[in-house]
Amino acid sequence: MLLWVGLGNPEPGMARNRHNIGFMALDAIAHRHGFSPWRQRFRGLVSEGSIAGVKVLALKPMTYMNASGESVQAASAFYKLAPGDITAFHDELDLVPGKMRVKRAGGAAGHNGLRSMDRMLGSNDYWRVRLGIGHPGSKDRVTGHVLGDFAKAEQPLLTAMLDAVADAAPLLAAGKPEDFMTRVALLTEDVR
Repeated sequence: MLLWVGLGNPEPGMARNRHNIGFMALDAIAHRHGFSPWRQRFRGLVSEGSIAGVKVLALKPMTYMNASGESVQAASAFYKLAPGDITAFHDELDLVPGKMRVKRAGGAAGHNGLRSMDRMLGSNDYWRVRLGIGHPGSKDRVTGHVLGDFAKAEQPLLTAMLDAVADAAPLLAAGKPEDFMTRVALLTEDVR
């Protein structure tokens, strides 16, 4: 079993924030692959399904970004999952909108959701799907940028990226992160 975690904030008014792109990615994946309806569990919302013959538990922590690890730790402990079975889908300032990268382990790079996961799991050896939201240019504008909604002009690229992530998800589930990245890049190249 794999645990795929979307990082975001639970407030309805924050649903379209750049910081919630992890929630958006899981919603797209769950919808595309016919996952079960979302239900409350592990201080979050969970949906289950199978992708490429692999059981996947999708989790959207409802603990707010800064405490995401509490929800992730509860789910991973219940299913006795190793950090390598966990993938976090999250916003990434250091990638331009529409770009996506996958990596295993590494630092939190100032991302409070990842920092919380590191602390609660006692490890940073999980996978990350880094979804580009771009940098606003100066450090003092970062909070407003990540907590701001995607602009109308960004919607076509956002939709294309989320669709591509959902389409390519079987490659990620099959343990082929490089192929997953390549497929998402190919599916979004005409929109960028």
